[in-house]
Amino acid sequence: MIDKEMDVADFAQRQKHIVLDGIVEIPVDIAYTDIGEGEPVILLHGIPTWSYLYNNVINLFAQEYRVIAPDFLGHGYSDKRDLFDRSIEIQAKMVLRLMEALKLEKAHVIGHDTGGGVSLILAIKHPNIIDKLVLSNIVVYDSWPIDDMLVLGNPAWSKKSIDEIANFLLEGYQMGLSKPYQLTKTFKEGIRAPYMTEEGKISLIRNASSLNTNHTISLMPRHKDIRAQTLLLWGVDDPWQTITDGRRLHTEIPNSKLIELEKTSHWLQQDSPELYASNILDFLRNSK
Repeated sequence: MIDKEMDVADFAQRQKHIVLDGIVEIPVDIAYTDIGEGEPVILLHGIPTWSYLYNNVINLFAQEYRVIAPDFLGHGYSDKRDLFDRSIEIQAKMVLRLMEALKLEKAHVIGHDTGGGVSLILAIKHPNIIDKLVLSNIVVYDSWPIDDMLVLGNPAWSKKSIDEIANFLLEGYQMGLSKPYQLTKTFKEGIRAPYMTEEGKISLIRNASSLNTNHTISLMPRHKDIRAQTLLLWGVDDPWQTITDGRRLHTEIPNSKLIELEKTSHWLQQDSPELYASNILDFLRNSK
């Protein structure tokens, strides 16, 4: 059963912080959740969200696994100073450094949206650190950045008010849900909270400006080299990262399984949390 949605203040208070070097030019503070025991599972979010995207399922996963859910650099409550790159290549370096700091040699990796792009980088370039791989509605091929993110990445948006940014984000969260009732008050407040300050607003804009299609295009010839058992869990109503991409990726990753979630859109952790969690848990428990 899915727990009651966690209030953003409680979620953020539970996060730990670690300062890591070797990612960008300066040491940076990374916020992350680390709960549960057992085999490690790393949850990677996308844009314009943070690890709170998993708030409906994270405790359920932690009943069986050690769950580690970082906020990407520039996202959530990780370092948001206007001093560094935030590309998916940099985020992959962050995950590697965090695993090293936590003394994790290997983990199951679950990626969504740009976090899925990061997961592809890790699975292709660092296969030895991946146990099982789950990809849900990820950025892949040339399907990104979408128009909204290109607009958001314009430096001129730094002149917009926080209220304007909040309304812009809300429209995106609405578009990415098939079930309007899942856009709860708790979720609306929590998913936008880190970006509702001047620093957060600028960081969000910089995050969007770092999106680079070349980082996934360059991986295309190497999808066939992914060795990890892979679950592609895709919301079929997604207007951005479409089911067509999920089906294509399934043909290219050798040891992969595709599950299509009907009446589910882009933010599938919020749209269909029970189906999302149960399919992933079945895969982690039963795949050989």
